[in-house]
Amino acid sequence: MAKLNLSANIADADGFYAELLLAHEGLGKKESDALNARLILLLANHIGDRKILRKALSVAAGSGN
Repeated sequence: MAKLNLSANIADADGFYAELLLAHEGLGKKESDALNARLILLLANHIGDRKILRKALSVAAGSGN
């Protein structure tokens, strides 16, 4: 069974964070929230494993680790 990776796993994490901030530049709250929602759905689709996604939801909500 696949396991949720909670260790650092992004090459050039600071660069990715900068790109993420740039993608939000100039957006209002509503547009920024919509961008985040689309990104979450794209990445969830890429992961595809419902057990992993369920665990990620739990960890993000603070009820799992």
